[in-house]
Amino acid sequence: EVRLVESGGGSVQTGGSLNLSCTASGFTFDAPGMGWYRQAPGNECELVSTISSDGSTFYTDSMKGRVTISQDNAKNTVYLEMTSLKPEDTAVYYCAARRYVEPFTDQDPCTYSGQGTQVTVSS
Repeated sequence: EVRLVESGGGSVQTGGSLNLSCTASGFTFDAPGMGWYRQAPGNECELVSTISSDGSTFYTDSMKGRVTISQDNAKNTVYLEMTSLKPEDTAVYYCAARRYVEPFTDQDPCTYSGQGTQVTVSS
């Protein structure tokens, strides 16, 4: 059974930092890798960052330079370090194994994943 548990969210002020973690079970970190996604109220699920099994990374333009994705294969955990947070970063953040979600399947990453972790950035 695929299971994902996100943690590390919280409430910070503009410019603050948070480190998110996602611990996975039931599968291994192989191609096409893992992704972090987010969904704000009233908005669609949005890709934040991905990391492939070979360690290559992708960041969405709005987060580039402010987030770093990494993974620890031994711990089956993927991380998202976020800095210089802005109010528009407020959302529930989810992780997912990319092979189980869009665009590789028709599954919305924000509904497939675990419970997510809330990030709230106040001005």
